[in-house]
Amino acid sequence: MVQTRQSLINKKGLAELACHAYEEGRRLAVPLMGFPGLNETGVSIKLAQQNYGEHYRVIKYLAKRFEPDMIFPLMDLSVEANALGRYTLFPKDDSATVVQDVFHIEELEAWEAINISFDNRIMGYVETMKLMSIGLNGVLRGAYVAGPYSLAALIMGASKAAMLSLTEPDKLNRLCEFCTERIQEYVRLLIGAGAQVICILEPSAVMLGPNQFKEFSARYIRHISTSCRFTGINFVYHTCGNTTHLIDKMTEAEVDGVSLDSSEVGINLPEIAQRVSRDVAVIGNINPTTTMLSGTAEAVYREVKALLQAMDPYPHFVLSTGCDLPQETPLANIEAFMAAGREHKITR
Repeated sequence: MVQTRQSLINKKGLAELACHAYEEGRRLAVPLMGFPGLNETGVSIKLAQQNYGEHYRVIKYLAKRFEPDMIFPLMDLSVEANALGRYTLFPKDDSATVVQDVFHIEELEAWEAINISFDNRIMGYVETMKLMSIGLNGVLRGAYVAGPYSLAALIMGASKAAMLSLTEPDKLNRLCEFCTERIQEYVRLLIGAGAQVICILEPSAVMLGPNQFKEFSARYIRHISTSCRFTGINFVYHTCGNTTHLIDKMTEAEVDGVSLDSSEVGINLPEIAQRVSRDVAVIGNINPTTTMLSGTAEAVYREVKALLQAMDPYPHFVLSTGCDLPQETPLANIEAFMAAGREHKITR
């Protein structure tokens, strides 16, 4: 099974892997988890962010306990912005955050000289991936990177980025081009470290209309995915919120999967799966907060089963959560999620 999964991901991609599982009467189960492993291993977020051995220990614990089909490190949108020198706060028990600061487009000329491969936090995630590559067998290794528009929004502020998309699109495009180049550098480092799936996080892009989304996000992500196509690495496009009106633009980016938010924000996953080619995996979308964090294990099990039944007609579906799970998510709820995913028998 491990060899089959590995050969498929190298040759045909994530959607083909999902379809292969479907033909066997099962589903891939991939909860987006990382933070729930912190409490069990006694590691703080800050320590995991600065010590890749401790970071790996958290991910290894989760991989061994729950045996998902794919696992990612801790989700962190601040990594690339921090590597470019943006002011970043590092609380002990909360995710790092980029503080909004003054930015002038003229600064990019000096930033071109920055080599992000020398950044300690960038390399911490790369070294975590190396350890995952060495120590985790039988599970696909994923990695997160910020999307071009979301990184631009972190650099200049989300409101200003949205405003520039309307008033000065040339300036915003210049910044997005710069961000794309830096993200590509990070992607290459992660691939070299053993990442098999790259999930590009574009939460800020949900604020854009379809045409703006295509101009400032999707076309740059297409550039990243096509430039790395020869490596056999799969790319997943993740955007939070109700992205129903953006799905066509997301798939035009030539990604291998779209990772979507929960039904509570308006995502009707079966409806979207009808619109998306079987060549693209549809990933989601159990609510990470109201269901996984606050619900009972029994409620999680029921909701996962209901989603699986609704998605029975769609071979390219991958069971997941709508976003990363909060740190305080009960492990019993993750167990219920995995149990429902493993026990479900597809009805055709």
